[in-house]
Amino acid sequence: MNMYLNEQQIMLQKTIRNFCEREVAPFIAKHGFSGEFPYGIIRKIGQMGIPGLLFPAEYGGSGEDTVSFLVALEELARADASVAITVEVNATLCGKLIHRFGSEVQKQLWLTPLAKGEMIASFALTEPEAGSDSAAIATTAVYDNDEWVINGSKSFITNSGTKMSGFVIVAAVTSHDDAGKARISNIIVPTDTTGYSVGPAYNKMGWKSSPTHPLYFQDCRVSANNLLGLEGNGLPQFLWSLDIARVGIAALGVGLIQACLDRALIYSGQRRAFGKTLNEFQSVQFSLADMETAAYLGRLAVYHAGSLIQRDLPFSKEAAIAKLFTSEAALKAADQAMQIHGGLGFMDDGPIARYYRDAKILTIAEGTSEIQRMVIARELGCT
Repeated sequence: MNMYLNEQQIMLQKTIRNFCEREVAPFIAKHGFSGEFPYGIIRKIGQMGIPGLLFPAEYGGSGEDTVSFLVALEELARADASVAITVEVNATLCGKLIHRFGSEVQKQLWLTPLAKGEMIASFALTEPEAGSDSAAIATTAVYDNDEWVINGSKSFITNSGTKMSGFVIVAAVTSHDDAGKARISNIIVPTDTTGYSVGPAYNKMGWKSSPTHPLYFQDCRVSANNLLGLEGNGLPQFLWSLDIARVGIAALGVGLIQACLDRALIYSGQRRAFGKTLNEFQSVQFSLADMETAAYLGRLAVYHAGSLIQRDLPFSKEAAIAKLFTSEAALKAADQAMQIHGGLGFMDDGPIARYYRDAKILTIAEGTSEIQRMVIARELGCT
């Protein structure tokens, strides 16, 4: 795939791969099942400038292109998906929203520390009764005396509840149109705001080291200046950022596919059965070939979608295609890697089981596979 990357991107890829082998892999091998948040690793990733790849220098970034960021995400996910999703949410769902729709004050106050890796942030969309159906959002924000008063709750919120969590972007109903349809706005809520609270961490199947909590807002007051963009424009804002986030999730999928292939190649070349190494059996060879094919096609889809984002061209369909293909291919690759490893792969504290757990959420996060198919069908003109 190096033919599609320039010299600077190849150097970035090698640098992050070396960092992951030296820093991320040992941490995850020791703490990956306990769910300990890797503060030191996330801070070092910030010092390397990875969170700021998408943003200009005036906001603490390096102004690189979107494909470079996706290359970085793949390498992080190849080592650990929990670390990768922490960086991905920071940059896409939060950072890109503020960069595109935020005021200059908001960019300086919130985007700069995100880009520098000094804090992490959350995007609070999902609720107990509102996931794929964003129109069902029940959290409200009422304008009162130059403040927004927020009430409601959010579920499954990534990057919440840590000492590095600086703010959350909350999707809330702020008004209704003439037909009574809810108008949604996005509002920045600092984590030290009175009335904001974080529930106990979820005991998740995968992404163990990614902090995920329910959030609660009880008469939570923030300045009117914390409104992101125009009142009532929240829906198109977060749909746009979700499209970008889907490409990020697709990059995580490619990283997981590659990780499964890496492990399966090594193990199948060492493990012997019936007088032969496993990779001498055609059935194993076919599984390895499937994984290589998935990684190759997944990268093509991710790089293409990333190039469209970079050129500010329509990319919703391509984002959905990349996310759908790589997420489902990652789940299949994890299954194939586990089958090749046999009982060893089934051990809960081993890397193959972690890949298996981490792959499943890719078919759900940032829009389920069913939602991706709906987006693709809509782009084809189906109604």
